[in-house]
Amino acid sequence: MRMEFLQRSFWAATRQDLDCFVVDNNGFILISERPQEVGRFLGEVDGALVTQLLSMGVFSQVTMYDYQAMCRPPTHHHSASEPLVSPISAILSATRWLMNELLLLLLEWRAWGSWRGDHRAEAKTVFHHSHKHKKQDLLQPCDTAYPVFVHQTAVREANGTVECRACQKAFVMQQVPSSNLLLLVTDRTCDCSIFPPVLREAEEVKYNASVKCDRMRSQRLRRRPDACHAFHPEENAQDCGGASDTSASLALLLLPLWAWVLPPQLLR
Repeated sequence: MRMEFLQRSFWAATRQDLDCFVVDNNGFILISERPQEVGRFLGEVDGALVTQLLSMGVFSQVTMYDYQAMCRPPTHHHSASEPLVSPISAILSATRWLMNELLLLLLEWRAWGSWRGDHRAEAKTVFHHSHKHKKQDLLQPCDTAYPVFVHQTAVREANGTVECRACQKAFVMQQVPSSNLLLLVTDRTCDCSIFPPVLREAEEVKYNASVKCDRMRSQRLRRRPDACHAFHPEENAQDCGGASDTSASLALLLLPLWAWVLPPQLLR
């Protein structure tokens, strides 16, 4: 069944004064009347509904950890009087700046020396812009924690109301049989903007000195399995391998040369 047909059938069977969603067991929207909401977490779209479902036990919040995340390092504000106290640091900073400028000049000359004049200024601007962003977007390894919302399978249907300022927002939840999908129907006319959205933002986990040492000591290097499973009895060995018979394509080998020789207008 195509997704477009399922959506048309879904909207044909629902009333237009209601907000209807089909979400998975983690609260991500699969079907919505507004295409820009598909793929987003329901808490970002309707924080009041998700808050009520959490309080009723329909969904539960679980904290997950990412031990291979990348975070921005903390910014350190140096004192402006530091170069006055130590003239050597000022000389080293000037030398470092001069070397960076010379390296940039060398890279520009080697990378864009053969370009046409009308593209050279644009290329330099792009290079300086990307170089500036590379220096600003430096990341370092870190641990992060983020919330995950899981549907409690014991709760197959639920209904209730959300108390807002001047109205009550009614809703109904029904599990789709033989699936991990949930049908949610809410009142569109009631404004519950007083509830903040429920987000899934990751936060960096800060460790003190002792916990950080224990965390590093608890990490273990991966080891190889005790036995090697190089084949399977039901596997046909003739269907595997054959990589040595693969020959390089002459067209693919000449493709970079064509991209360099052809005018830039033809490659746009």
